[in-house]
Amino acid sequence: MENSEAMALTAVLLAAAGDLTRRINDGVEARGFEVRPAYGFAFTRLAPDGATVTDLATHLGVTKQAASQLVDELVRKGYAERRPYPGDARARLVVLTERGWACTRAAEEAAADAVRAWVEVLGEGEVGVLRDRLARIAPYGPIKPAW
Repeated sequence: MENSEAMALTAVLLAAAGDLTRRINDGVEARGFEVRPAYGFAFTRLAPDGATVTDLATHLGVTKQAASQLVDELVRKGYAERRPYPGDARARLVVLTERGWACTRAAEEAAADAVRAWVEVLGEGEVGVLRDRLARIAPYGPIKPAW
């Protein structure tokens, strides 16, 4: 593959990821939640069993201080809460609240809507092939922002 072809592929994959992120975020907001995309990336790490701020920082690729600020925001908005960490009195476990889980369900619905738009363009079979091929390239993620 020539450099220009590789750059074109890179551009369309990044555009698809950006469009998908925007559509999901817009869909979650339309369902009554005040969010930004970083919340969704954090929620993927907090569900199902919670995480420490350090775990979240590693997952998001940010500093511990930035992750702590995000957790403060999630707690303030009622999406997460801090609990004692089992076995370590110094650490705190950040878990989703019922509002956080409701937001997660709204994101799942918004993602389904976004993928339905792809199915309308490509057909269900082609979307399945696309999913399978992308899973071969990046089977384990990471599912985190690069910004």
